[in-house]
Amino acid sequence: MDDVIGRIPKQLLIDGKWQDSADASTFGVDDPGNERRLCEIADGQAADAEAAVEAAVTAQESWARTPPRERGEILRRAFELMTERADELALLMTLEMGKSLTESRAEATYAAEFFRWFSEEAVRIDGRYSPNPAGGGRTIVTRQPVGPCLLVTPWNFPLAMGTRKIGPAVAAGCTMIVKPPQLTPLSMLNLAALLTEAGLPDGVLNVVPSTSATRIVNPVLGDARVRKMSFTGSTEVGRKLVEQCAPNLQRMSMELGGNAPFLVFADADLGAAVQGAVTAKMRNNGESCVAANRFHVAEPVAEEFTRRLTEKLGQLRIGHGTEEGVSVGPLINQGQRDKVIELVDDALGRGATATTGGEPLEGKGFFYRPTVLSGVPEGARILREEVFGPVAPVTTFTDEDEAVALAGDTEFGLVGYLFTRDLDRAIRVGEALPTGMVGINTGLVSNPAAPFGGVKASGFGREGGHEGIDEYLDTKYLAVAVGAS
Repeated sequence: MDDVIGRIPKQLLIDGKWQDSADASTFGVDDPGNERRLCEIADGQAADAEAAVEAAVTAQESWARTPPRERGEILRRAFELMTERADELALLMTLEMGKSLTESRAEATYAAEFFRWFSEEAVRIDGRYSPNPAGGGRTIVTRQPVGPCLLVTPWNFPLAMGTRKIGPAVAAGCTMIVKPPQLTPLSMLNLAALLTEAGLPDGVLNVVPSTSATRIVNPVLGDARVRKMSFTGSTEVGRKLVEQCAPNLQRMSMELGGNAPFLVFADADLGAAVQGAVTAKMRNNGESCVAANRFHVAEPVAEEFTRRLTEKLGQLRIGHGTEEGVSVGPLINQGQRDKVIELVDDALGRGATATTGGEPLEGKGFFYRPTVLSGVPEGARILREEVFGPVAPVTTFTDEDEAVALAGDTEFGLVGYLFTRDLDRAIRVGEALPTGMVGINTGLVSNPAAPFGGVKASGFGREGGHEGIDEYLDTKYLAVAVGAS
């Protein structure tokens, strides 16, 4: 383990050079499974952010002229390197974030797929040519890179959220300044070194970790030469960033908070529904914006669904992510565990029952037992707030209209899940849910080939799929006069 940490760069990457921060300050990165200090890394300052912008701006013109095939081949080489080093990438994630090695390996594979997908999309950037309807000219529509971008990634998927943003930016011909999360910066630093090895030119990717997001974001967004921002994080922070982008009218992609409903209808395959619930709830220890946050179950099957889900979650082994057979690791820090404790205690105080779990573990590490809550009353905070932990609150509904109403009763709209054997109902309810994504008879919607994103307070813009690269491209129209021969 120490060998893996020892190989990771611990400085800032600016204009192709690894360097200390402007004031030589550092900050620590800890293992949430045992609270052990892993290492110290450079703590970026405002001057470092400004230097990163200069590097990205300087590199933009030549990078935009680089042939799409060449940009795609760099991504393809990076995909191959990630595939070769999947075990090392997974171990690093487990150490800094806490998830089990099984989960981390799955993320390493998922993350690499974004590079493969966008390596193929790089050569499919197109436009159109058409005669003017009234004659006398031609219309040419072309696509161009939007320019230097600021990418801010979250701590919960430290590798995949990087590749999901970097992949389309590289494919489109954009340069980048990346602010990785303070809690889990090592995966991004490792990824930056890997991309350099794959042949990414100096200045295209600049990485500035810091203990202060505003210290990095403010000078970057304050520079009008930076033309786009992509952010994954809380809705509260997202709203502030939208305001910061307004003066320079910078384009934005915002993947914000969620409060995913999980609907189980009376005709559902209960075995599939329970397995889907475990996937949708427990992936990433429940620390996922697409995690099922509240379970609305048809009254006739609610008791049996709760019993089966209780049995499944009660069997999950908790421990440090590197231990054999562990499927549930720690939460990211004490603050996150305190939030889970607070929401569960609120529900229990209002009359809910914990059929399994309902409490933290004692000792080192920020562990919380997988929990099922039955009889959760309408006023419980856990039905309104994103829990971001291994807790499944269960409520009931009587008919389809009530199910849809309950599912949509939130300001968020990232993803919803529904289980039913009725195809008509699946389409009808899927179209009615006010979310950007819907999982029908599946608890997993993440897919590099599909557009990821939400509506309402869950943000705007899409990552992944054919739509993902559009966020990094401007549309230009050329009006061409054509005279008579």
